Amino acid sequence: MTSKRCEKGTGSVCMESKKLEMGSRDLISCLPREVLVEILSLLPTKLAASTSLLSKKWRYLFALVHSLDFDDTVLLQPPPEEGREELKESFRNFVDRRLALQCGCGSRIKKFSLTYLVTNNSDVVDERRWISSVVERGVLEVDVTLRPRWLGPVHTDEVHGNCFLPYHLFRSKTLVKLRLGTDTNVGKLPPDVFLPALKSLFLDTIMFDDQDLSDVLLPGCPMLEELTVVHKTDFYPNYRISSQTIKKLTVFYCYDFGIDDGSRISFDAPSVVSLNYTDYALYEYPLVNLGSLVKAKLDISYSKTNIKRPDLSGLLVGISNVETLHLSPDSTDLISRCVKHGLVLPVFNNLVTLSFGSKNKRGWKLLPYLLKHSPKLETLIIQGLDSYTGDVTIGLFQVKELHVVGYKGTAKELQHLKSLLAGTECIPKMQVEFPEDVVVDDAKMIQTRRDLFILVGVVSTDVAYFE
Repeated sequence: MTSKRCEKGTGSVCMESKKLEMGSRDLISCLPREVLVEILSLLPTKLAASTSLLSKKWRYLFALVHSLDFDDTVLLQPPPEEGREELKESFRNFVDRRLALQCGCGSRIKKFSLTYLVTNNSDVVDERRWISSVVERGVLEVDVTLRPRWLGPVHTDEVHGNCFLPYHLFRSKTLVKLRLGTDTNVGKLPPDVFLPALKSLFLDTIMFDDQDLSDVLLPGCPMLEELTVVHKTDFYPNYRISSQTIKKLTVFYCYDFGIDDGSRISFDAPSVVSLNYTDYALYEYPLVNLGSLVKAKLDISYSKTNIKRPDLSGLLVGISNVETLHLSPDSTDLISRCVKHGLVLPVFNNLVTLSFGSKNKRGWKLLPYLLKHSPKLETLIIQGLDSYTGDVTIGLFQVKELHVVGYKGTAKELQHLKSLLAGTECIPKMQVEFPEDVVVDDAKMIQTRRDLFILVGVVSTDVAYFE
């Protein structure tokens, strides 16, 4: 009896499982069309295109996809010894067909991404055509990564001139976000650049003729709010970044090979609120107009082989109105070198939060000087406590909150912290943060709590711990 009930029960379960399985196969197809289009738009274009083989419905849905991502590295990496041209031709045909399909349906493309190896003029013509096609259809976001392996003259015509990129890209009325790369000299920009809707611009190792960045491109972006300039070659362009609308500015240079006594950079951006600047110290900073600056992060290194006596006075005066300042260990070492050679620090009248990293005695010598020039400082974040030397006297009298980043709880660090706090009457709040490579178990927490209580229990009312 029991056996029969089990068989019947098993059969029922099997039938229900089949119904569930059959139903789940069609669950995605039953979703609203708008949802399916959003899902396809999140997939790589090659994968999304493969769904068009399922049925006419899916073929129609793919035509409505609003995000296209074409990447020839899928075919050409690692570079094949033979058949490269055949693969490139296959890629060209694939892009042409996809764009024609979207164009035939009249659907709007929101985002267009292209990664493309440029080896000849024909490739330049192709990328110009593809980008122009999506721009003419009101694209909102363009991300183009060109990988040029060809140094010949760019094909010149009446529309594009000798610019690597299409003329239409610089006259888009709808483009909101533009990202260009990599290691490309775009040539001479058209003089009538006008991107009235562009808010975000990212340039990754892009070279311009003369001062086209400051004189042509940026003036043609009246709504630009965010600019990122990354440079990863040994050629150092003397950029002048000038814009009345940019609010967030990031500049990242990672090589010092091309730096000499003529290397300069200027910032004329009075609306910038946030600055993130990574570079090697330059000979001078002739213009730094950052009147609205609230937060600045500096990671500037000393170049041992090029500029022996960099002049940071223009840069530091230009950012002296910040409320939050982050100085990397390389920056503090550099500024301390400059102070030794006569640099006078400006007064940071608005500075409330200072993040200070140091890797040697020279860097730590800068901290008391900075504290004296920061009358409103309340929060001090320090990193590199293990390199602190006790013969550097630091008065933390005005500090209300102390953060120690990268604290490992060693006896050496504890002694350094004791020296750092010597003579300090009261710090209302103290926080320590352990690095990721330190295992923090209950025993570690208890020991750290005990050590810090003995050290600062009298002068601190709130000690917090972060893992």
